[in-house]
Amino acid sequence: MSSTPSHGHSPMRTPLGKVRGLGAAKSGTTDFFKQRVTGLANLILMVFFIGIVISLAGADYARAHATLGHPFVAVVILLTLLSVTTHMRIGMQVVIEDYVHTEGLKVLLIVANTFFSIAVALAGAFAVLKISLGG
Repeated sequence: MSSTPSHGHSPMRTPLGKVRGLGAAKSGTTDFFKQRVTGLANLILMVFFIGIVISLAGADYARAHATLGHPFVAVVILLTLLSVTTHMRIGMQVVIEDYVHTEGLKVLLIVANTFFSIAVALAGAFAVLKISLGG
């Protein structure tokens, strides 16, 4: 026998969940997993990223430009940007969902958080691609 009421909706469904078409705990598991995966990716990628930054300490413009233009370095930086901004978006969304209790404001902040994360990722990717492709 199902514990879901016969009138077709779960009492555990939040208004935000209704907007998304999800019941309680449907997207949380995916976000939890994504946050753990991006956290691990960030740890690994940051080792390379910090190594790149340290190797460029005191370098002149030409050397820094050449290093950042190397395909391996560009890919590491692009992967780092993707992973960090995804991790940031999920983390901020969790904070918003947990601490903002006005549903309209919550939805607005989640949308703004998503747009901000995408803007940061695209701005960074544009800069990396411009340098690596010789622009």
